Amino acid sequence: MDMQSSFLDRLFDSGLLIDTGVDGLYGRSGQFEDVIAAFERLIDTFGGADGAEAIRFPPGMNRAFFETSGYMKSFPQLAGTVHSFCGNELDHMSLLKCMEVGDDWTRDQQATDIVLTPAACYPLYPTVAKRGAIPENGALYDLQSYCFRHEPSKDPARQQLFRMREYVCMGSEKHVTDFRQSWMDRGVEMMKAVGLDVTIDVANDPFFGRAGKMLANNQRDQNLKFELLIPITSVAKPTACMSFNYHQDAFGAKWGLNFADGSVVHTACVGFGLERIALALFHTHGLDVKEWPESVRKALWG
Repeated sequence: MDMQSSFLDRLFDSGLLIDTGVDGLYGRSGQFEDVIAAFERLIDTFGGADGAEAIRFPPGMNRAFFETSGYMKSFPQLAGTVHSFCGNELDHMSLLKCMEVGDDWTRDQQATDIVLTPAACYPLYPTVAKRGAIPENGALYDLQSYCFRHEPSKDPARQQLFRMREYVCMGSEKHVTDFRQSWMDRGVEMMKAVGLDVTIDVANDPFFGRAGKMLANNQRDQNLKFELLIPITSVAKPTACMSFNYHQDAFGAKWGLNFADGSVVHTACVGFGLERIALALFHTHGLDVKEWPESVRKALWG
């Protein structure tokens, strides 16, 4: 049995994760949620004094904004759209007949105005753009959302619906790259406080297709994305539990995010994969939190 499925089986057996019959779609126990809540409080102690504006979007976003974002150009394989039945009574009868005989009852479903959120910050940019100019000294936002990515897997650290906590910074190039660096330092410090061994490495997003290879190489060459990696299901291939992304002025230009003088703002974001961090803690310290090292328990629960 490979390491991935055995860790997943142990999580199921202990009740920390609950099998739904779909790979990457799990229920969570109260104990699992308590670890995530504790870690989010730790994030707050590190980032709370920065004065970020907290916004919480639901796990679905405006399809028009999703289209503008260009996500389908880069990651069509990960996207999830929400479709619904929009027919009349006759259509409903034929739908039920389809279900009865085991045919595809979904084929006449129509796309709604909602797309599943692929990353917590996607709905933020159009929201902030509507407000007008970005202050000279920049702007900072605190986000948390369930996100969807269509990549079914037996690796418990690769889920289809998972939570991402993010800080997004808008401002000058120096302002947002300083923000990113400070969170790279904080990330290492936070993980040390909870007894996790980490490395930080340059990374790229999973761009689709042949053109995507070029985009991935560019992203690496320019050091636009770093990841904080922790071994969960493999020591050879540790899992990204935090990412630190500098978008240059790409999102600023795309969404019309400008300073009062009309110049385009730069943006950066830092993301925490909350389930992945919880899994790293369970994998490293064991499935019973009462047995975790005292220093780790103190960092999380005081």
